[in-house]
Amino acid sequence: MESSIHPNKPVLGITTGDINGIGIELIIKTFSDNRMTEICTPVIFASNKTINFYRKMAPAEESAFNYQNIKDFSKINVRQVNVFNCWEEELVINPGVINETGGKYAIRSLVVCTQCLKDRQIDGMVTGPVHKKNMQSQDFRYTGHTPFLKEFFGTRDVLMLMVSEGLRVGLVTEHIPLGEVKKTLGTEIILSKLQIMKESLIRDFGIAGPKIAILALNPHAGDEGLIGDEEKTIIAPAIQLAKQSNILCFGPYSADAFFARQMHHQFDAVLAMYHDQGLIPFKSLAPAPGVNYTAGLPVVRTSPDHGTAFDIAGKNIADESSFRQAIFTCVDIINQRKNFQENTKNPLKKVEIAAE
Repeated sequence: MESSIHPNKPVLGITTGDINGIGIELIIKTFSDNRMTEICTPVIFASNKTINFYRKMAPAEESAFNYQNIKDFSKINVRQVNVFNCWEEELVINPGVINETGGKYAIRSLVVCTQCLKDRQIDGMVTGPVHKKNMQSQDFRYTGHTPFLKEFFGTRDVLMLMVSEGLRVGLVTEHIPLGEVKKTLGTEIILSKLQIMKESLIRDFGIAGPKIAILALNPHAGDEGLIGDEEKTIIAPAIQLAKQSNILCFGPYSADAFFARQMHHQFDAVLAMYHDQGLIPFKSLAPAPGVNYTAGLPVVRTSPDHGTAFDIAGKNIADESSFRQAIFTCVDIINQRKNFQENTKNPLKKVEIAAE
């Protein structure tokens, strides 16, 4: 999707996350560096008063963070941070406190930004961290951003894909209790995630013929069925079907040995069966700040790989490196998709580039 505002610089929607968490602090720290507006035009979905609350708390070098207030997208300043007012009411902000206000306005920021993304008023979205339970309401019953976005865009399936330099880990199951993982797993869902992963690696990351590793569910990959047979009855059939669909995938590998032997370096991505199986090694081994990317959507959405950090909210000690990397990754994927579309329309262009 090409921006109608500035074709060479994507317009990114930025959500606040829980307004009592570290989200707005990360936004201010990231965009206090004026160089960030050279690669994208940020639009923060919040309110002037909410942004100013945190700006006044920031150190001197960050309190110089400047922005322009807009109420419609025809007024965007492509050289500056923009704040799109999603609410006008005065809010009581309590950094570090989990309350109804934090969740309510996290939802407001997310829903308005997502609608603007769907309407193509922005080119991509970077979401601030939310408290999943705190967001629950009659109108929002999702366990996180990923299932919400899947339903909002009417997508058959999506993939939570953690991304760092050279390391990509996707999840078959996401934010569900461990006791539900076995009930949720099946050959079809694994095959679906593999298809999304392959397509994303090609379209979003520019990897031709990607190699994918698949982790086992049970310890020691089930030990020939001694401690579980899901590897034989569910995962192996999914791998066989994937190979018949020209997906270059291998496994199932015992998760502990796979990462201990540094085997992830031999693959373009790894598919884990459940949340902690993938996230613990990812966060331990990632060579650079990690990013959460929702693969399989018709739009581009990224986020930092951490939560609301209520314990340090309002103390100006939050590390913005993952949030900043989420901005970079969002821009990179938008540009990569544009290149992919151009090469698809004109396959000779790719040959000409290679010849040069």
